[in-house]
Formats: sequence, structure tokens, C-alpha cells
Amino acid sequence: MLGLGILKGFYITAKNLVGSYFTTERLTTLEYPEVRAKLPPASRSFPFLVYDGDNPVDGLRCVACRICEKECPPQCIYIVPERDEKGKVMKKPRIFDIDYSVCMGCQICVEACPFDSIKMDNIYEIAVRNRYEPLLMHREQLSKPNTYFHEINPVDAIEVDTRLAEEKRKAEERAKAAAAAKAVAAAKAAAATPAAPADAAQTAKSAPAPAPAPTPAKPTTPETK
Repeated sequence: MLGLGILKGFYITAKNLVGSYFTTERLTTLEYPEVRAKLPPASRSFPFLVYDGDNPVDGLRCVACRICEKECPPQCIYIVPERDEKGKVMKKPRIFDIDYSVCMGCQICVEACPFDSIKMDNIYEIAVRNRYEPLLMHREQLSKPNTYFHEINPVDAIEVDTRLAEEKRKAEERAKAAAAAKAVAAAKAAAATPAAPADAAQTAKSAPAPAPAPTPAKPTTPETK
């Protein structure tokens, strides 16, 4: 029928016009930036670091294993692990930089991380005048709490928390079993050990003392006769 497509177009436009007054999800135009569209959980832009608790440094899940740095295709991640006073490598990053101007949002770093410490953000307002230094994100800028991860992707966040809690429980059970086995082995070793030298000394002390030696007699002289 001639003009049927035009009539369908008018119908859809009228339906959205009327429905937008009652259902905000039907709005096709938003007054940006006062009103921002709610992004779906599957949306992603750039990586960020997750930390637990209130301390963004000590609470970081990242252990500076550098797997994400090695797996990153454009090599936009740079990590330097922290060291103690003796120079021993610690399980936390001193430097963790991501160059957003190079990152292509492939999410390989997220998939490669064995500690669920790096996740994809959904930010998109990162326009800057200079593409180099402002887009080089440091550890302090990348660190965001676990509550933020729950806000942008609650399904994955709950799944990660459940898995981490289960792994922690299993680790505690293994530690308790190892401690109990160690205590049993120590008790068996103590039972099989012979008497200590202290017991022998106590036995010798309880034995009767030998009699004193007799006093020698004085020699007789003519004067004494």
C-alpha cells in the first residue's frame, strides 16, 4: 500500500511522544549535560583499579604481578612494584600508570588479572586540551572503591565478591588444617624423644652420697711417750 511506511513512521513518533510524558525510559532526547543517560552494565571504556575498605593504597587488590602489563597489546600499562627497606619486592605497586590515549579498551588486562584487581569503567567524559599528560592516569587516579564497582556493574561485582570470599574461606581452612597437622607431628616427635639430660641429672641428685674418707692417725714420737 502506497504511503504505509510513512504512516508507520508517524505512528512510532506519536507513540514515543505520548509515552515520554509517562515513562522516562522512552525519552529519546536528554538535556545533556544536566541529564545523563544511564549506561548499561555491559558498557566499558577504560580500566581502573579496585580497592577494598577505606584505604586506597593498602586496600588495593593489585599485587604488582605485572601480568596485565605484559598482556596489554598496545603496551599502555606501566607498573613498578613497591620495595621495603631491605630492597625486597612487596606485593603492591609503587607506580601504576595507564595511558588512556593509547588504551583501546580491549579488556584483556581484566581477563588476565588473577586477583580481580582491575576492571573496566564506563566513563566517557575525558575530553582534554592536551592528549598526553592529562590522559596519563596514575595510581591515585585509577584507584576506586569496590562500592563504585557495585554501582556501575552490580552483577559482576557480586559474583567477584562471592568468589573472593569463597577463596578466602578455603585458604583459612587449609591454614587451620596445616597448623593442626603440624601440632600433631610435634606431639608425636616429643613422645618419641628419649629422656632429656635434665632427667638424668635429677636421678643422680636423688642417689645417696658416698661416705666420707677416714681421717689418718697421727704418728707417735718419743716425746709423746
